[in-house]
Amino acid sequence: MAKESVKARQRKRERLVEQYAERRKALKEAGDFEALDRLPRNASPVRLRNRCQLTGRGRGYIRLFGVSRIKFRELASYGKIPGIKKASW
Repeated sequence: MAKESVKARQRKRERLVEQYAERRKALKEAGDFEALDRLPRNASPVRLRNRCQLTGRGRGYIRLFGVSRIKFRELASYGKIPGIKKASW
């Protein structure tokens, strides 16, 4: 489980990226890289990290389901994810 401060920081970055998206796009098209440098660093989408929606874990993220590998395995074991079952052969 990630610390609440880490999850809050991620949410703050997501809001900033959304807020500055149009401005960043316009500045990039215009080629005004000096003005682009003056925008907040956290407004860049590169600074976002894929995190588990349930725990906030930053590693082992499964993009298709939006959760970490640990939560994925747990949910799959309980049958909470439709169409997923444990492999056996």
